[in-house]
Amino acid sequence: MQKRTLGNSGLEVSAIGLGCMGLSFGYGPAVDHEQGIALIRSAIERGVTFFDTAEVYGPFMNEELVGEALAPFKGEVAIATKFGFKIDPEGGRLGGLDSRPAHIREVAEASLKRLKIDTIDLFYQHRVDPEVPIEDVAGTVKELIREGKVKHFGLSEAGAQTIRRAHAVQPVTALQSEYSLWWREPEAEILPTLEELGIGFVPFSPLGKGFLTGAINENTTFDSSDFRNIVPRFKPEARKANQTLVDLLGQIAAQKQATSAQIALAWLLAQKPWIVPIPGTTKLHRLEENVGAAAISLTPGELGEIESAVAKITVEGARYPEHLQKLVGR
Repeated sequence: MQKRTLGNSGLEVSAIGLGCMGLSFGYGPAVDHEQGIALIRSAIERGVTFFDTAEVYGPFMNEELVGEALAPFKGEVAIATKFGFKIDPEGGRLGGLDSRPAHIREVAEASLKRLKIDTIDLFYQHRVDPEVPIEDVAGTVKELIREGKVKHFGLSEAGAQTIRRAHAVQPVTALQSEYSLWWREPEAEILPTLEELGIGFVPFSPLGKGFLTGAINENTTFDSSDFRNIVPRFKPEARKANQTLVDLLGQIAAQKQATSAQIALAWLLAQKPWIVPIPGTTKLHRLEENVGAAAISLTPGELGEIESAVAKITVEGARYPEHLQKLVGR
């Protein structure tokens, strides 16, 4: 697989990474431990060198899974994890945000142990904490970098001004936020800011939480523990309205002898050379499909065709329920 460099940082990773969250959390029951390890190692066999996790996925289970799966590949892969939430150590439930410097240090130490590594390749602030100045957050990660515990600093779902303030203290290697053909808000302000500052972009949910694959329709039902049950964009009426976008992807995919998911990922890769999407999956055939997108090139004509067709489609439904929407774009 081709490699890409995240911004000016020198962090080189596979053009498509693997978002590991769904193996343990968010989209229904966790997969069997051995199955999760097998899937992660299958990704390595197919050229993936960039793996995304977080302490809150599980909580803790996902980092442990990723750490065990990647233990034989030290030095060959890059692992990204995140800090910034309170987690009840007894029940494992999430509390509010917490990016206090002492807490960041605690999370770093705990993540290093769970991941079985000496240095975290990319350490993201999971969500901006309005109670802690971003300069203090960036300064703490700067110290961790100096101490050799972290290599690169990242932000997730941060607003442009926060990115600038953080970057002035400790260069930001990557921003992770949602970006896909059905969520294009980052194009307005975020992408120009990242380009100006030399920061890479790691889109999560590049397949619209599965919707852009064409495998979900208005009649699909989700497991009771699936996060999509509370997402307005996944209400049956919204799914029915948004089917037009999936149909369009299907038509373009048929012309290219590809799948809808591959076209959605190839479109993202074509936007900027410093964009590295991290689709997640629990299935080997989907992993192979996603990785195959890196070999698909869309011509300027095809990109123009997608652009003009998508411009006529209005996506229905908010991407987050209100209480989660408040946490993004700060």
